[in-house]
Amino acid sequence: MVDQNHRVDIDRYRVRPGTTLDLAQHDPDDFQGPKLAKPDRAAALAPLTTRLAELQERFFADGRHRLLIVLQGMDTAGKDGAIKDVFRDLDPLGVRVASFKQPTDLELAHDYLWRVHAQVPGDAEIVIFNRSHYEDVLIVRVRDLVPEAVWSKRYAHIADFERLLTDEGTTVRKFFLHISKEEQATRLQARLDDPAKNWKFAPGDLDERKLWDRYQEAFETALGTTSTDAAPWYVVPSNRKWFRNLVIASVLIEALEGLELRYPDPPPDLASMRIV
Repeated sequence: MVDQNHRVDIDRYRVRPGTTLDLAQHDPDDFQGPKLAKPDRAAALAPLTTRLAELQERFFADGRHRLLIVLQGMDTAGKDGAIKDVFRDLDPLGVRVASFKQPTDLELAHDYLWRVHAQVPGDAEIVIFNRSHYEDVLIVRVRDLVPEAVWSKRYAHIADFERLLTDEGTTVRKFFLHISKEEQATRLQARLDDPAKNWKFAPGDLDERKLWDRYQEAFETALGTTSTDAAPWYVVPSNRKWFRNLVIASVLIEALEGLELRYPDPPPDLASMRIV
């Protein structure tokens, strides 16, 4: 169901704690309400991004909270696009994007969460992880970069890490952008066909695509094992980019509204002050 402000019923996409997740049971083409024509998609998202901007201003002024947003998905799932579309109206002074590439020598000399902890939000800050600490139970597992005896322990590490963050005042929301293998093929082909998109294509993307089933299995385990009441995962249908955006925005609006944000008290005797 979609309300008059185009917020969607987000509960159907939330991964319940302890769930044995089967991504095949989640339709990446799912959407709620009428199918929107291209000219109507930006208009549908507009009231949500406006509301997010209003909440961010209060979030920043309140100064007591932190918000961590995790975006994961297969190649072409739309992580960059979601960041551009959903957060377009937010004040960039209060929002930061952190991406996690191949670890450096310095990062490899520490535990795998060391570089991640350094990027979590501080007071009044919103941080978006474009990929995240979950790579250490995804590509590491699929590519056999470390033994199973090592990566299998990391689900508990990650749950404990996120519990530390939430106990210390960080709101955590995690999104798996769920696309079909057929949709990925279409998007990869578009990168080949459009010269303006050629820079986005890497031959290694095709190698990763060959491991599609192994990645799906790894995502199922990661999401089902680490989705908690305080740090939930959402399986976001992402074949339709406009609906992906509505789901993410709706989840974040609900999370921020639940914080009971307030402006700080004004200085005393403010009414008697005059600017001369």
